[in-house]
Amino acid sequence: MKVQEQAIGFTPGMLFSNGYVAGNTLYVAGQQGPDSKGNVTSTDITQQTTNAIAAVKQVAEEAGFEMSDIVSVTVYVTDLNDVPKMNEVYRKLIPDPKPARVALRVAGLIGGAKIEIAAVAVKH
Repeated sequence: MKVQEQAIGFTPGMLFSNGYVAGNTLYVAGQQGPDSKGNVTSTDITQQTTNAIAAVKQVAEEAGFEMSDIVSVTVYVTDLNDVPKMNEVYRKLIPDPKPARVALRVAGLIGGAKIEIAAVAVKH
């Protein structure tokens, strides 16, 4: 059986795609949720989390997936004190049943972001 593959949101010259479909699985690269110009301008974790989840949703929808297809999420944060506020947004925007999740603190993220979210979705 040949696996259907498709890069989502790849721009020539970039080192990665925003998402990659292999068969019935979508791998969403880490999304930070920048503003419309591609810059991380807000230092508010609530806004950054909202934007990052919206970016994950956009990649999923471009690939023909829905948020309910997400089975695994990895959340990177730069400040553990931001986790409660991040969780408030996550709870509201990620549909039930919640996917498996790993959340971890990192020393820093590209562009000065406070959060980055990667995901895996599977068509059932």
